[in-house]
This record gives sequence, structure tokens and C-alpha cells, in this order.
Amino acid sequence: MIFANFLFLGGIKLSFSQNVKEELCSVITDRDREYACLYGMLLFCRHFGADEILFQTENKLAADMFRKLSDKVIGRKDMISVSETPKKNGSVLYSLSVSEESDREEIIFRYRISSRSLIHRIQNDVIHNNNVFAFLAGAFLSCGSMTEPIKEYHLEFAVPFEELCTDLRDLIESLGIKAKYVERKGVFVLYFKGSEDIEDMLTLMGATHSSIELMNVKILKDVRNKANRIANCDAANIERTLKASEKQIEDIEYIMNTDGLDSLTPELRNMAELRLENPDVSLKELGEMLDKPVGRSGANHRLKKLMEIAESIRDRRERCKKEQI
Repeated sequence: MIFANFLFLGGIKLSFSQNVKEELCSVITDRDREYACLYGMLLFCRHFGADEILFQTENKLAADMFRKLSDKVIGRKDMISVSETPKKNGSVLYSLSVSEESDREEIIFRYRISSRSLIHRIQNDVIHNNNVFAFLAGAFLSCGSMTEPIKEYHLEFAVPFEELCTDLRDLIESLGIKAKYVERKGVFVLYFKGSEDIEDMLTLMGATHSSIELMNVKILKDVRNKANRIANCDAANIERTLKASEKQIEDIEYIMNTDGLDSLTPELRNMAELRLENPDVSLKELGEMLDKPVGRSGANHRLKKLMEIAESIRDRRERCKKEQI
């Protein structure tokens, strides 16, 4: 069964990328994962530092997740201020910021960031091995996106700092997945194009259902491509059959208008008459229509013989013309 590659929320069709983010939010369930996930969300968000912390998303669950995890880390509620900006496509941009300087400093302290040189670098001692997957989920919630797989296979992280992008690439490649890197309008983009690499990334981050859905979309695309190839092949075969039939009919009519079909053997005359009556059928079908049915090769042999007779008549008539001159 092919899963639908979108869901609906409040009448708005969600993209595959939004679905991935919703699934990631649903798998962050224990304290260690929450701590690692928030680190990823903070490190890769729009602004992260002592002067400003700003997390932006069009996914309400991701916005709620950021607020919930921030409250848990600091240990008090209502420290996050939220603003909503409607967009032309019907979605909403949620902007979440930590207003108080003391709260920002507390968050930085909780993640053991002791200097400005570490604030945009991944600290491996903060994300233990069993939490690296939740950290990557947080990074994707902050700066990740994915193209609709029915169109193309493309998953990326748009990272604001080059060293942070390099750290992310090294971390992912240490887990066995190769990533490509490009700078795009001042943003450093880490991306994956192969469907298998994207499936592995989704599974790694915890979006296993999305990974399965991607596999199903790939199967659907393969089936469609195969069907198109078969249709194209059939169309080409039909075109070749029609062109061959046109030449055969031309030769048969030439024989009929010169020596006449009565000049042919009964087998060849039978074949000639059938081809004139059935210009669209294949050689196999034509052979089966004969008084004494033959296979494809037998039908082809008789039609070639008719073409040779027509060519022989043309040569004979051409020689007669030259002799008369």
C-alpha cells in the first residue's frame, strides 16, 4: 500500500518535510532525548547567543516542542515569548524568543558553553552516543527541509555558520552516511540526494514512518517509470509496424496495378489480400489469418517475397523504358 505523502492540519495540506518534523516531535519522549534535541534546536536556530535566542518554524508542533523543552531545561514556565505571522500560502510562521538575558545565560550554561568560540560548534561531550539521534532531530527541526519525494530526492540542513556545518557533516559521516556541501546565498547547506541516504537519515533521526513512506513513493515512481517505458516501447513498435505496413501495401498495390494479383502464387495472393484488408495488424496476427496459418517468421517471409516481386517488376519496367528510348 502506498501511503499518502501529506497530511492535513486545520485545512492546510502539510508537505512531506512538515510531516517528518511532526514525526520527530512525537519520538522525543525521555529526558536525555529532550536535552539533546533542544541542543540541536538551539544550535541550528535562526539566532543563538547571549544577546538573542530566536527559533522560527512553520510547524506548530515544533514550536510547541521548543517552548516545552526550553521550560524543562530552565525549570520554569512562560520564559518563551511567541509571535505568529500569517503567510500568503495559508501557513503561519512561529517566532519564539527567550526574552530575558538571565534565561539566555542559563540555557548557555546548561549546555556547558563556556566561551563564544563554542557557541556555534557541536560539543560531542554534550550529546552522548545514545542521544546523537535526538540531537540530529533537533537540528532538522531548526534548519532542515525535504523536497516532495514524488518530484525528487533531496534533504538538506541550511546552516548559518560554516564551522557548524562542517561539524554536522563530520558527525553524520561518522555514522556512515555521506553528505554533500554547498554555500548558497551566505548559507552553508549540507544536503543528501540519494534516496537510500535520505532513508537512512530519516531512520537515524527517528522518522521511521517517513522513511517507509519514502520507500513506498520510490516504489510508486519505479512502477510509473516502468509503465511509461513499456508504453513508449509499445508506441515505438506500433509506429514501426505501421511504417512497414505502409511499404508492404505500396508494393502490393503496385503488383496489383501492373501484373495483377492473379500473377502470384495462391499463398502469396492470400497474404497480399490479407495485408490490404488489415493494414494495422502485426505479422503474428497476419500469419494466423491465412488459410493455412503460419508463424510470425512465415508471414514476414511471404511479405518480403512480395516486396521482391514488386521491386523486380519496377526493374523490368525501367529497363523497358530505357530500351524504348
